[in-house]
Amino acid sequence: MEILIKVGQLVLSLSILIILHELGHFLPAKWFKTKVEKFYLFFDPWFSIFKKKVGETEYGIGWLPLGGYVKIAGMIDESFDTEQMKEEPKPWEFRAKPAWQRLIIMLGGVTVNFILGFFIYGMILWTWGEAYVPVKNLVYGVQPDSLGLQLGIQPGDNIVAVDTLQLERYNPNLVRAEIIINNARSITVERDGKRVELPVREDVADALSKFENKNFNLYAPRVPFVVENFPKKSPAEQAGIQKGDRIIALDGEPTPFFNDFFDLVVKNPRVETEVQVQVERPKESGGTDTLSFAVLTDKNGKIGAGPAGLETLRKPYTFTEAMPAGVTKGVNFLVTQVKAFGQMFKGKIKPQDSLGSFITIGSMFPDTWDWETFWQMTAMLSLVLAFINLLPIPALDGGHVVFLIFEVLTGKKPSDKVMEISTMVGFVILISIMVFALGLDISRLF
Repeated sequence: MEILIKVGQLVLSLSILIILHELGHFLPAKWFKTKVEKFYLFFDPWFSIFKKKVGETEYGIGWLPLGGYVKIAGMIDESFDTEQMKEEPKPWEFRAKPAWQRLIIMLGGVTVNFILGFFIYGMILWTWGEAYVPVKNLVYGVQPDSLGLQLGIQPGDNIVAVDTLQLERYNPNLVRAEIIINNARSITVERDGKRVELPVREDVADALSKFENKNFNLYAPRVPFVVENFPKKSPAEQAGIQKGDRIIALDGEPTPFFNDFFDLVVKNPRVETEVQVQVERPKESGGTDTLSFAVLTDKNGKIGAGPAGLETLRKPYTFTEAMPAGVTKGVNFLVTQVKAFGQMFKGKIKPQDSLGSFITIGSMFPDTWDWETFWQMTAMLSLVLAFINLLPIPALDGGHVVFLIFEVLTGKKPSDKVMEISTMVGFVILISIMVFALGLDISRLF
């Protein structure tokens, strides 16, 4: 079920983005009276799941969910319809239109994706506000994972700066990005009331960029294990543990914080085994009682109890505040992507550590349906799609745009043969990258 939920979110998100992207090409083509022969969601080699012709355009859904396309008459694209190109240009064909009109048609898709990404970010802020946890609310500090320990973070530290960037909010992803993308080489922690600067070693920075370490958060909030929720058929609840109980030991080993309890379970799994769980239970008259419960763990070695988390604050936005803030959020995301791309070219980030197919993208969606997270992912993917499509690779929109800008500036139009060969080369490059990314994902699964 969890996999189906992830797949459902991925398919819905991609469907929205692909349809709107292709509309960005379709509508200006129609405005300039250019014939559009096909409008497809997903690719349809050999056959399609659905198709219906309305007017001069065939609308359909393909079976290969790797993208979508509009087939514009008189344009050399991935369909490689060379027979049509041998004939004299017709007034309704793409190649018969002025260069500035063709440029607008080609830029329509990425323009829609940029606007859509900014708009979705703005709507998220207007609808849900901006969730955050102030660093000052981490009264027990943080608990580092293995990579965090390599950075020199100790249990109970509070991370307050990375290089010169001061951190007022809990955000380990920002710390990670600053180290990998912006080459931050120090972090500052608050330890026992004093500020301590920790240097970031090159080998640790390299480790952070590796794909196998992408799920490491560096550190997490350190919170007491005060029980707040139980799943269905909870062993802990059946044993008599109640909401509000604070778990302080597992099989006699002290667990002052949830992180300590979690680490014990991971290091020494107790699957379908009776364990002793010690708790402190508040008394109505004040103080606490210390109680012990025998709990039979489930097939995953869990007792079935969730801790109370830190209070999350939300900054509200009016509509007029949310829209420009959404643009700022989107621009900051794009700047980060461009810098990451630059680091890849410099060799600081290896392609095999950053590339992924639809399997990687799908895994980024949560295993429960959450609309706020869904739209966050859709906004991000919209901007990534726009950025990738602008790359000057023939067969992508950016490749066509490069040729069109050359034509506008020089007045010289590349020959159909040059366009055909370059598109074929670009198509081979794209397929190679996609196959490589899919191969990486398959190897990661095993």
